[in-house]
Amino acid sequence: MKLSIVIPSHNEADCIEDTVRKLSSTMRKEKIDFEILVVNDNSTDSTEKILEKLISEYPECRYINNAYPNGFGFAVRAGLENFTGDAVATVMADGSDASEDIVKFFRKLEEGFDCVFGSRFMKGGKTYDYPKFKLIINRLANLIIKVLFGMKYNDTTNAFKMYRRETIEGLKPFLSHHFNMTVELPLKAVTRGYSYAIVPNSWANRETGVSKLKLKEMGSRYLFIVLYCLLERWLSVGDYRKDKKF
Repeated sequence: MKLSIVIPSHNEADCIEDTVRKLSSTMRKEKIDFEILVVNDNSTDSTEKILEKLISEYPECRYINNAYPNGFGFAVRAGLENFTGDAVATVMADGSDASEDIVKFFRKLEEGFDCVFGSRFMKGGKTYDYPKFKLIINRLANLIIKVLFGMKYNDTTNAFKMYRRETIEGLKPFLSHHFNMTVELPLKAVTRGYSYAIVPNSWANRETGVSKLKLKEMGSRYLFIVLYCLLERWLSVGDYRKDKKF
């Protein structure tokens, strides 16, 4: 099974090279068939020049320029339309996601699950230098989602997840333009009956660059996606479920 690692990247010149090198080294060491697909999200710094250098050094690495408007969700969408693997993981460009965790997710997916979700807030999960205010908002938002959907998963907003290709096809069409994509994908997967495993993962705050997540701008967007998925769950009569027979 080939794994595609999709990395949305907007003005990440300070860290994208180190992220790609670490990922490539780990995947090669574990003998995983892989590609790294970086989506250059309309960067105005030297991100694209660095990517041009990296693809000359790493045959498993390639990049595309996001043809959509700026936005994390648009960049992820571009990656999900262009990856070549049998499975795909979304990984942050800033190196906050550990490459060793990708291996754990992949091994779990090989067991037959449709999706693997990461949790930083279960036994074995870790966070390093998580801003206190964002942490409070994070835990509150995830508690609300957990209660509304009646599930045990406690870190739906975690961007670090992995899906089989067939699962991604079953979650289309995508609606999110921004970071609410991290919520849309897993909630659709749960609502539509795809199997999933929850694996602890670690997260470390970026050491360079600036976070692209703006809490004030994202509240209503997250709420929109949560309500959309709830309406599908309640009113669609199972029309979009994996096991729906036509």
